Amino acid sequence: MAVTTPRRPRKSARRQQLEAAITYPLDWLEERSGLVGGIRYFLFRKVPGDVNWMQTLGSATLTAFLVQAITGVILAMYYKPDPKTAYSSIQHITNDVTLGWLVRGMHKWGASIFIILMFFHMARVFLFGAYKYPRELNWIVGVLLLAIGMMEGFTGYLLPWDQTAYWATVVGINLNGTAPILGPFIAQFLRGGAEIGPDTLARFYSLHMLLIPGAIFALIGLHLYLVIRLGVTSPPWSREAAGADWLEEQEVSTDGHRAGLTRPTPRNAVGRRGEVS
Repeated sequence: MAVTTPRRPRKSARRQQLEAAITYPLDWLEERSGLVGGIRYFLFRKVPGDVNWMQTLGSATLTAFLVQAITGVILAMYYKPDPKTAYSSIQHITNDVTLGWLVRGMHKWGASIFIILMFFHMARVFLFGAYKYPRELNWIVGVLLLAIGMMEGFTGYLLPWDQTAYWATVVGINLNGTAPILGPFIAQFLRGGAEIGPDTLARFYSLHMLLIPGAIFALIGLHLYLVIRLGVTSPPWSREAAGADWLEEQEVSTDGHRAGLTRPTPRNAVGRRGEVS
């Protein structure tokens, strides 16, 4: 007896036209850029089945940075980088602007959360051995992000232009000035002159709002690209070898090692193919 499968109900012409109108912008964008397919791959790519919540520290750090970027843009609409009006503009944001106290509080305390999450994320990467081959470059990018993120916090601390911000910046610049050889030049550059003044505030504001955020965005883009290309590292207790999936896609010589000058291989990468490692 033949089994017949039920036919799917045909969509009406109106529904087909509506779906075509909705998907047309996405199809237009995908055909010309490939962004839709890239985003789909990023969101639905395969990851090891034994990952846990510790692997979300990177996403949490990225979220904290995006919060800092959004709240920073809002604050920049009202802040005035001038010694005579900087502190009063901060008071205006806190007391007069609608929800200004909330935005400033999110930006102020979010800076500390951003740095703390970066330390936690890097500690997880170090303890899991995720900095090893083939992810050394991503580790270097992460270290640069940590250093630049701390510079972002340092340059933003002066902007309220109160006593705490002023003297904390004096201490910070003096510490940088003690660096060998380049110390005096760094201090001179940060001050914008012989002492902290209007040029210092303008310089810190430009670094905090333009140069450093641009560098962070660029490094985050490179960081995410390397994560997508190399994959997510399994925990140390995992049976799966860290980097083995990536290695299988590369050129492997007859003796089971990766072709190259030094021929490095991740642990158990050969053993997964049924050979003796």
